[in-house]
Amino acid sequence: MVVTRVPMLGFAAFSGTGKTTLLTRLLPLLRTQGLRIGMLKHAHHEFDIDRPGKDSYELRRAGAAQMLVASARRWVLMVEEGVGLEEPDLQQLVERLDQDALDLILVEGFKHEAFPKIELHRPSMGRPLMCLHDPDIIALATDAKPAREPPVPLLDLDRVDEIETFVLDWLRGR
Repeated sequence: MVVTRVPMLGFAAFSGTGKTTLLTRLLPLLRTQGLRIGMLKHAHHEFDIDRPGKDSYELRRAGAAQMLVASARRWVLMVEEGVGLEEPDLQQLVERLDQDALDLILVEGFKHEAFPKIELHRPSMGRPLMCLHDPDIIALATDAKPAREPPVPLLDLDRVDEIETFVLDWLRGR
């Protein structure tokens, strides 16, 4: 089980289900409740937030193992881990967040890690329900009635306000 100082809740689903779409609608609602939210997102492929031609990209390419870019509004730290390494686990990533500045950590992906998650499911995609086998899933958000009754509360994937209420109730109950 992942250990955090602030509550952490995941959104787990198969690719293409709409995790990012839901979270971009849910985050502003949670922010209006005064919550300071940290976000962790898993990428299944090599990614780069930098672009060729930018100074930071050229400095990393020249050999900087860590590249911190900062302005008055934001900063980002890019760390080159090398090639052929295993992906970091969720615990390692959570420890890099400044949890003293957060009320809630939301996680997109990391569906195989042990921590509370809401499963997003679209029966039309033909994928199995994860909540039938994952005891860490605390709710199922779906756009249609699943073929099998879930062992967790059922939420309407298209009603972000309903999901917001569930998340807030979950936070209050911790």
